[in-house]
Amino acid sequence: MSKICVSVTATTANEMLSRAEEISNSNPFLELRLDTLNKPQAILPKLKSFLATNRHVTVIATCRRTEGGGDFVGELFEQAEILECAAKAGCQLVDVEIESAETMRPADWKRIRASGAALILSYHDFSQTRSLQKAYERMQRFDPEFYKIVPTARSLTDNLAVLDLLGQHGDSTNMIAMAMGQPGIVSRLLGARAGSAFTFASMAAGEETAPGQMTVETLRSLYRFEEIDAATRIYGVAGHPIAHSLSPLMLNTAFRRERINAVFVPLETAKIADLLTLAERIPLAGLAVTMPLKQEILPSLARMDDLSTRIGACNTIVRGPNGRLFGFNTDVSAIIGPLERRITLKGARVLVLGAGGAARAAVFGLKEKGAEVHILNRTPESAKELATQAKAKIFRREQLTKTDFDVVLNATPAGMHGSKVDSLLGPDELRARLVFDMVSNPIETPLLRMAHEKGIAIIPGFEMFVHQGARQFEIWTGKPAPEADMRRVVIHALQQQRAAQTLTAKTA
Repeated sequence: MSKICVSVTATTANEMLSRAEEISNSNPFLELRLDTLNKPQAILPKLKSFLATNRHVTVIATCRRTEGGGDFVGELFEQAEILECAAKAGCQLVDVEIESAETMRPADWKRIRASGAALILSYHDFSQTRSLQKAYERMQRFDPEFYKIVPTARSLTDNLAVLDLLGQHGDSTNMIAMAMGQPGIVSRLLGARAGSAFTFASMAAGEETAPGQMTVETLRSLYRFEEIDAATRIYGVAGHPIAHSLSPLMLNTAFRRERINAVFVPLETAKIADLLTLAERIPLAGLAVTMPLKQEILPSLARMDDLSTRIGACNTIVRGPNGRLFGFNTDVSAIIGPLERRITLKGARVLVLGAGGAARAAVFGLKEKGAEVHILNRTPESAKELATQAKAKIFRREQLTKTDFDVVLNATPAGMHGSKVDSLLGPDELRARLVFDMVSNPIETPLLRMAHEKGIAIIPGFEMFVHQGARQFEIWTGKPAPEADMRRVVIHALQQQRAAQTLTAKTA
């Protein structure tokens, strides 16, 4: 079997088999989610013909009931009958949830076991990660060919419970284990190298059969899932929110381009202790740290570069051979470079929006270049602390309509995909020659759109994003970064997102 099983969903039998045939040419291991069909029984007469024609295909038949997270609303005996018939039609495996196995009539259960298909017994916890060993022991009396254990990750450390379970049983049993949810992506990507028999993927975005499931194209092309092995170095971007981060696309492109056995994964967390526990246990070779962790990470570093020390914020971590963490800051050069290509910073009046880790990099970097820096932040105390440390000035919002700046620089998450933070500026408050938005996704933020409408020159966030990512790559690998390739894939992805959003808006 392949290491990737693609879940196929549809509302009609013909549509499901047509889609299955389409994807089977590139991925012959499929799960037919019969519970998504309007009439699951309608596919049974056609399954035998499909499997006879497509002998290269391995199929799991799943008809999950609503109690187990599926769409099937029939009785237990109907579920058993559908799975039995699917197996007799040629499906090599059937997936039965533990709840059904425990409550099904013995006669129905015997027919499933006598159908000729291998049994995947599945356990799902849609709320949290707990007692995975007990779940395994609960399943043992059914003696399945495959154990499938899937909890929900509420933290990064929940992935460790999944990987530990695989470490205990992956060699002695056929086990499939992963965690659902955005924080659980780590276990989906690293499960196979820890001993999971395979993982699941969707055919396309929007067709996921579980939270956190990725498309087969994402697994295969972006993460090179089938190439991840014990020697693969693990890097990641940590912060919240990062579901829309393009860092995995950019850095995995660079690793592939330079033929480096490494993978870059998203690490969704707002808690530094959660991140550090995962980093120690996996262990991670390096980290890109984003908000809100750029300052919180500092006490955990064995050493940091002078820039990180002066700024009080770090965005790049390297794990040393002894396990100690070393910090660097690549944000400053990524901010100053694009600005210096457009204006002279010495004496320039710059308004920085925000007072977090990204803002600190901007303020200290600009002050070092001789700019006159003003800070506007929702929390005045944070702005005052940063202004005092960097010898900058605090700015009050009521002064905005009366003051002109050479540069307005946004260092807040306002406008970022997944962020609910509102902009600090309205159209009448934006008075500048140049606007630099450090938010890289989407390609055109509300602030940049506002500046464009007012005829103000702009610097999109992807310029900074690519530059700092290239420097991170060089720190981690010691090789020159393929910056042109990194820029190309980021711009292409942002343009695709904008086109999709425009299309959605037109059809809404």
